[in-house]
Order: sequence, then structure tokens, then C-alpha cells
Amino acid sequence: MELLLDKNIAQSYKNPAQKARVLTENWVGNFVFCPNCGYAKMEKYPNNKAVRDFYCPCCHEDYELKSKRKAMGTKIVDGDYEKMIKRITGNGGPNFFLLNYDFKNFAVTNFLVIPKHFFVPRIIEKRKPLALTAQRANWVGCNIIIKDIPKSGRIFFVCEGKPRPKSEVLADWKKTLFLREEREMSSKGWLLDVMRCVDRIGKKSFALGDIYVCENELKKLHPGNKHIKDKIRQQLQILRDKNYLDFVSRGIYRVYE
Repeated sequence: MELLLDKNIAQSYKNPAQKARVLTENWVGNFVFCPNCGYAKMEKYPNNKAVRDFYCPCCHEDYELKSKRKAMGTKIVDGDYEKMIKRITGNGGPNFFLLNYDFKNFAVTNFLVIPKHFFVPRIIEKRKPLALTAQRANWVGCNIIIKDIPKSGRIFFVCEGKPRPKSEVLADWKKTLFLREEREMSSKGWLLDVMRCVDRIGKKSFALGDIYVCENELKKLHPGNKHIKDKIRQQLQILRDKNYLDFVSRGIYRVYE
């Protein structure tokens, strides 16, 4: 995969933001394959297409591109808060491409996709309304809290300047497609929270005791549930049935590669 941005196509642009948009969109259109089906090339939507930048002409998955010059950090600025929540709860939003670039060397340093089935309202942070003096007074935007998305929901094409094999990207995408079957947001939220707890353990094999450490955190996130440990075991069972985890022996689980 070519990582250099074609700086020649943006020579007529003076505004740095416009130049970055042209360069990054051109790179995605030329070099990024569809992580859902593997089709070789993305197609770009017209510029007036709301919240969608690219689509796959083969499987028709939609993608929104967010680019950032600095490291991604813990959150990404997005658009209208209420519209974002409606898209998530209606399961109609696009997947997100996140691109980190080095503008000095005109090169892509990180590029990943967050599948839309990892989006739940809890990872969307409401920003403060714009001031009354602003052109869009009282408009409320949002941030996507990336750090609250499980690692399996951050699928890298390029990581620290190194492209990953296409086969690995496709396998990572396929691994979590079972989440699309879960339409109920609170149920999906439980699965994602337990997946994050598994990430935090940091081991390929773990015991129930390792994940029970998250009990208090999960209690705060789900105050209506009085049987947190039972719920954790239930979610582990679901993840095992979906081939996300492997049951090794009584109380011992292993994360599938």
C-alpha cells in the first residue's frame, strides 16, 4: 500500500484544511480496499452527500472519513449531536475511516476503520452549545470517544507507518460482525463493555477473577443491574458462542487470535 500523499493535486489550494481534505480523500480513493468484502477500490460520494464520503460499489458499505494531522488521541470531533444519536440508534450510520497524516512528509502514518456496529450512545460526547453570537447559535456538536471503543473495533490498515496485510484486516472485520445482529442498544452496550474489560486484562488467556475486577466500573455504567457477575458470565458465554472467545476450562477463557 502506497503511503505517500500526492501533493501535486492540491497545489492550487491555499487553505491548509482544504488541502488536507483533497490529499486524504484522494489517497483513500486510490489505495484503500473495502474491509467488509475486500473490493479493491472505494468510490467517493459527491461532496454534498451528508455524513458519507465513500462507499464500496460491490457490497455498498458506507464510510465517513475523519482526518487529523496530530495523533488521534482519545476523541474525534464529529457533527451534530442529535443527528449522530439518531443514526446510531437507527443503525443507519456509516462506518468511520480515521486517518492520521504527517503533513511535513506528505505521508499517512495511521489509518483505521471503526465499524458502525461499535457505535452506541455512550461513546458519543455532547459538546457545549455554540454561543449566541455564533453563526449557528446554540448548535450542539459531539465527540466520538475512541478510548471507549474495544480494540477489536479499531481495525488498522496502517499502524505507525506500517501497512498490515489485507487478509488480517478482513479477518479482523469479520470477527465482530455478530454485533450487527444485536439491535437493542443496552444489550450491545453490555457486550462492548465486557469486550473492553477483556482488553484491559491484557492477556490472551484469563480467568473469571481477572474480569471480575471490572465489577464496580460495570455497576456504575449499568446501575439498574444488581447481578453484575452473573451478567459478566452471560456476556462471556455470548462472546464464546460468537467465536470471539474460546472456553478453555472451567472459569478460563482465551481470546481468539
